Amino acid sequence: MKQRAPLTLAAVAAALAALTGVASLTAPAAAGGAGGGEAAAATRMPVERSLLVCPAPSSSDIADTTYTAFTPRAAGSAEGKGSARLLGATKDAKPVLEPKETGKPFGATASGADAPALTGSADGTLAPGWTAQLTTQVSVGRARGLLGAGCTAPGTDFWFPAVSTAKGREDYVHLTNPDDAAAVVDIKLFGPDGVAKPEAGTGENIRIDPKSSKSVLLSSLIPGSQLADATAHVTTRAGRVGASVQVAEEGVGADWLSAATDPAGSVVMPGIPADAASVRLVAFVPGEEDADLRIRLAAPGGSITPAGSEQLHVKAGMTASMDLKDVTRGEAGSLVLTPADPKKAAPVVAAVRVVRGSGAKQELAFVQAAGPVGARATVADDRTDENATVLALTVPGDKDAKVRVTASPGTGGGDAASQEVTVKAGTTQVVAVAPAGGKGSYALTVETLSGGPVHAARTLSLPHEGIAMFTVQTLSDDHSTVSVPKAAQDLSVLTR
Repeated sequence: MKQRAPLTLAAVAAALAALTGVASLTAPAAAGGAGGGEAAAATRMPVERSLLVCPAPSSSDIADTTYTAFTPRAAGSAEGKGSARLLGATKDAKPVLEPKETGKPFGATASGADAPALTGSADGTLAPGWTAQLTTQVSVGRARGLLGAGCTAPGTDFWFPAVSTAKGREDYVHLTNPDDAAAVVDIKLFGPDGVAKPEAGTGENIRIDPKSSKSVLLSSLIPGSQLADATAHVTTRAGRVGASVQVAEEGVGADWLSAATDPAGSVVMPGIPADAASVRLVAFVPGEEDADLRIRLAAPGGSITPAGSEQLHVKAGMTASMDLKDVTRGEAGSLVLTPADPKKAAPVVAAVRVVRGSGAKQELAFVQAAGPVGARATVADDRTDENATVLALTVPGDKDAKVRVTASPGTGGGDAASQEVTVKAGTTQVVAVAPAGGKGSYALTVETLSGGPVHAARTLSLPHEGIAMFTVQTLSDDHSTVSVPKAAQDLSVLTR
């Protein structure tokens, strides 16, 4: 064996210098600048890259789709370098939309059934809070209605309560793979009796090729079995996808059902329209313990318990539903589900199916359980038409909240407008903020200033031939900043 040569004084000095350099980059700063070793508080920095996925808008030849993308302008920030683009989820696809600056919405349109699913990324100054929305209007046919969906970050686990395989319903799960490697997806359906046994080989190992999308008809997974109310669970074995459910109901309309927020003991479905003619609640418990849920409606005047619908019992692994009829009774409200016994808080997922109108003039939409807006949240493609946009803010807890609502300039011009609003605990408040002299579509940004937490949803209404066509999108924290620990020189690492 060779004998190792002794280190020279120069080599030791060089090693110490190298270690000192590493320490200055990686070691935590000591408290008060001394050598105590307590880590300095982390700072929050803007994210440098954001990724979004949008489903294919429609299979109708008469569909008209608008894409809108927007990045909020941070207060006091200077414009810097950044880029963003949405492009078709196909190899060598050309950009559909390329925003150029923050604080201003950018739009594009598409017609017919050939509009593809989209993937997109933003970096630099356009990344923090980057938001995109697709809005599709179909005037006639089985899938007629106003269909709205916020584009989302790809993931690996999605819950969709309120799906159905009943006669007259067509529910398609749209799966989009933004990456360069194939994704493999499983879909499970849970009805009132538990997991539904799928047709052999239909719900597992669904391959989504790189840079592509695929839609799966839920009723094809369990042919011959009709579930009026069900929950779909989409997971990936490999890769990640964007997932949304497109619903078309005979004689009632069509819309997108977005994934519910992660299972939790208490959930909020914000912004149910004031004139809802029918509200149906669907909930599911993914764990092993049953859930007894207290039902409350956070209305403008405070929280109330719907008469005859005080509680919902949900068995573990099963889907439960309740018809709440016209629970809002002329005032926009939010459904809040909490454990009847706080010591027994089984996590749940939930959503509501909302219908406006009657007879042949009905139209449906969905409101899924949503997380709070957090520091900041944005929804794009708000319209300046009279009564087209309604923003509902709710505080389900016992602490009032103060928020700032900002309307961007419109795609056709106008000046940004801002308003600070106090939302009382246990209430839902409707706020109207629009750009001054604005034309076209604009974006709404909600920032929590104090109190809360605050939940929010935007209802977009575009009536057509007497049908109150509408869609509801919830707002969630845009996670535009990340925690970055501070680093400073610490020579004590050399003696550890």
